[in-house]
Amino acid sequence: VTVPVLGVGAWSWGDRSGYWGYGREYGKEESRAAYKAMISRGLTFIDTAEVYGFGKSEGSLNSACFLGEFLREQAPDLPRPVVATKFAPLPWRFTAASVTAAAKASLGRMGLSSMGLYMQHWPGYGPQYFCNDAYLQGLADCKDQGLCQAVGVSNFSAARVRGAVKLLKARGVPLASNQARYSLLYRAPESSGVLEACREAGVMPVAYSPLCQGLLTGKYSASGAKPSGPRALVYGERRLTEVAPVIEAVRAIATERGKSMAQVSLNWCICKGTLPIPGAKNAKQLEDVAGALGWRLSEGEV
Repeated sequence: VTVPVLGVGAWSWGDRSGYWGYGREYGKEESRAAYKAMISRGLTFIDTAEVYGFGKSEGSLNSACFLGEFLREQAPDLPRPVVATKFAPLPWRFTAASVTAAAKASLGRMGLSSMGLYMQHWPGYGPQYFCNDAYLQGLADCKDQGLCQAVGVSNFSAARVRGAVKLLKARGVPLASNQARYSLLYRAPESSGVLEACREAGVMPVAYSPLCQGLLTGKYSASGAKPSGPRALVYGERRLTEVAPVIEAVRAIATERGKSMAQVSLNWCICKGTLPIPGAKNAKQLEDVAGALGWRLSEGEV
């Protein structure tokens, strides 16, 4: 499956947990506008999951689909996005068949017959620890049944990536991607070997939270505005003080280049060989994100 070097994450669309401020700071119409801007700017790779927004980002059987609805509304002459979604290794899922069943349910909620990329959202833990091979077999089954064009994983360690590559290779199915939290402020995938394992195996590292949930946009600081809601507990004054030197370095490069801080931060991810999938709550944020394309940071800046 072929996608642009920059995608869009739909975690915030319809999220009712209060984490992103849906219903308070933005709503469905803003998400719809973001989708339209995404298509118009050629960012035709969108990532969601069955658990985002308690099912609303992807869609719900008991409410209007967000992404599915936007897809159906789209003019037929416009490019269709590659849709990626994920199944969760929930406590009642133990078998490969549970993966294919989850894929079919996701496709039904989004009104699709097939998706571009289907992923395991995180490794199984607890009783599900013993089901991880079955989950990978289920992903291969999804590919074989035409439910998806490619399969991937998310939040997998270097060892798990290598294991997944080996198991799927035996089925004749390549592992396309491993989604990992990665940004200028969170570089653990470098030291943990995750990026190296991906590159060795030809697996694309997809960077989620590449703007560190807004910190790298420059709109928050220890002495100024701070995130609201649950994010205030994660990114408090202490954390904002710790990251200030990096923020200021990004700000200096952005000023020199005439770019936004978000654009510099996303371009850095691209230069590091990852595919970032920033979120966009509205069209303005989407347009800012799209400005990360068409240019490249120098080696010294990276």
